[in-house]
Amino acid sequence: MAEELCFFTKEAFVIRPTKKTPITLRMIILIFSMVFGVYICSVSLRQSRFRSHTNLIEVVVSRHCRRPVASNWEDPLIHYPVPRTYNRNECACNPVRFFAIISMQRSGSGWFETFLNSHINVSSNGEIFSVKERRSNMTAIEATLDKVYSLDWMSSAAKNECTAAVGFKWMLNQGPMEHHEEITKYFNRRGVFVIFLFRRNLLRRMVSVIANSHDRYAKLLNGTHKSHVHSANEAVILASYRPLINTTLLFADLNKTKDLIDKALEFFKSTRHIILYYEDLVSNRTKLVDVQDFLGVPHRQLVSRQVKIHTRPLSDHIKNWDAVNNAINGTEYESFLNADYHL
Repeated sequence: MAEELCFFTKEAFVIRPTKKTPITLRMIILIFSMVFGVYICSVSLRQSRFRSHTNLIEVVVSRHCRRPVASNWEDPLIHYPVPRTYNRNECACNPVRFFAIISMQRSGSGWFETFLNSHINVSSNGEIFSVKERRSNMTAIEATLDKVYSLDWMSSAAKNECTAAVGFKWMLNQGPMEHHEEITKYFNRRGVFVIFLFRRNLLRRMVSVIANSHDRYAKLLNGTHKSHVHSANEAVILASYRPLINTTLLFADLNKTKDLIDKALEFFKSTRHIILYYEDLVSNRTKLVDVQDFLGVPHRQLVSRQVKIHTRPLSDHIKNWDAVNNAINGTEYESFLNADYHL
């Protein structure tokens, strides 16, 4: 496909001059067009050759490795990445699975990721698409994904040589919805395992979103903003802020969030995936065993140092609780008013 960009017809460079256009200007425009065309062609060729070269190396390495026992559907999901920046050494024949955590802000994804990264063989690299340039178009997105799944993405979470599962967090407002068709094709082609993580109680999520946004400016912890904390004292300080919720827009906002989640599940339903809810992880830590099975990694006792911030009933966390209670009571979101998990 890249080579096709290199074929230019004669008509592509025809400049139709007017009688008033100087010949020097026409020559400058012609030369600029030729140089620009050659540049675009060379960039496309380099990208194509890089991907082909990377895939070829992985295939060659996999042929020299004893593949684990797997059913036919699992075979395409087993990878032997060959990083360009280091050597996997004795772990070169350790298969790696690719994953992506698709979630929303303030849905427990940061907490969940700390559990995954406590596993000696799992590397989850955070919100890599929080940088706009990496999601500016599908070409940029695919280049970023390729770098992560080749084990060349360097972060504090990287286990490097002996990684058995590598991935990242992808928030719904960071590009996956706009390019869902191309991303689904990429995930299915590369055998990426998708972990959906959402909250059932969207009202609690709203409280967390508003409180976190407030702290970006208030900086309640000694002038420092923290989205996640590691001590009960810090959690109490952040929870002391009680947001005032706009009840006029409340129902519409809850509907909008619910619809976005439903669309995400629909858009990526053809991928190999698992659906998790924050409330289930809080009340039942055996869900983490299910995740390890899903990723095909050995069972480990996963741990996290993060401490939950809003632990009390919602009536203690919302300033205009009576108005919120009246707005939601009797609607499909009535269950959000009550505690739906125990801490």
